[in-house]
Amino acid sequence: MNSEIFEALGMLEKERGIPVDFMVDRIKKAIVTACKSSYGNDDCVINIDQAKGIFDVYLNKTVVDDIEDKGREILLEDARSIDPTAETGGKVAVMLDTKEFGRIAAQTARNIIRQGIRDGERERMLKEFESKHQEIVDAVVERLDPRTGAASLTIGKAEALLLKQEQVPGEKINVGDHIKVYVADVKETERGPKVIISRVHPDLVKRLFESEVPEIYDGTVEIKAVSREAGSRTKIAVVSHNQDVDAVGSCIGARGARVNRIVDELGGEKIDIVEYSDDPQKFIASALSPADVLSVEPAADGSRVCRVVVPDNQLSLAIGNKGQNARLAARLTGWKIDIKPESAPSDEGRAEI
Repeated sequence: MNSEIFEALGMLEKERGIPVDFMVDRIKKAIVTACKSSYGNDDCVINIDQAKGIFDVYLNKTVVDDIEDKGREILLEDARSIDPTAETGGKVAVMLDTKEFGRIAAQTARNIIRQGIRDGERERMLKEFESKHQEIVDAVVERLDPRTGAASLTIGKAEALLLKQEQVPGEKINVGDHIKVYVADVKETERGPKVIISRVHPDLVKRLFESEVPEIYDGTVEIKAVSREAGSRTKIAVVSHNQDVDAVGSCIGARGARVNRIVDELGGEKIDIVEYSDDPQKFIASALSPADVLSVEPAADGSRVCRVVVPDNQLSLAIGNKGQNARLAARLTGWKIDIKPESAPSDEGRAEI
């Protein structure tokens, strides 16, 4: 029986990642509870030696001449059969057969052990995800909920739920797919660890570039800002800290190899890589790429509002489909952008984002 217990604990550690020591502690607590329930006595000693396969339980009883409480007391004659030196008033450790535990006590012990398994999985899951917080992880799609659209993912030995709103619009996910997700948040709640994983978070794109572009990884090129409309378009602003290194070119790679790998991972999402500048006028003009910008005029009151003038034939390009290009540029720079064509009077033909 002892060897079977340790084999079961070993399998639990191997399959679910719950340490044997953690479960041994929970089993001890379960046995103490069972002793109190069955015998009214929680003064017990539990000897567990995994290496030797020992799992013994002893109940300490007081030696008496007349028994009033069977669960706590033992007759002198019986005590001396265990310990020949036993004396009235002293204590002896009586080895228990745990099979004698009452049905309620045994059920209580089982419930404590089951709760221990759940607690162990929660603790392991929390530690695993905390180590990956704000990082990209590889996941396998295990199940899809046809009602909510949520996907159950396996990440290492842990499981997490990719909610529908955290999936890229229009992207089809199938059971068995290997996908990359961003661990956006990890926190402990009363109902257990809550992990928010995402395919739409802007930092997913940032981490993909960090893993794909060595110059970003070593700090030569820095990502200053990212704005994203997942599944459609992303703008990313980069700057080089080495005048001999082209920030935008590093991110694009030879013949577009680096950025294309990221685009493929994101299911064809368009990515604009623009040059960051501490000069707001230069940065805003760059952020409106691929449109050409003739001028950028910040508001005189010092607010983060500007007026941008573009060639007449570039107005639609600057604004983008349904205003997307201008909207992403505004998010990227943190400025409200008022776009107007070159030929329009100062108070006409504007598009504010």
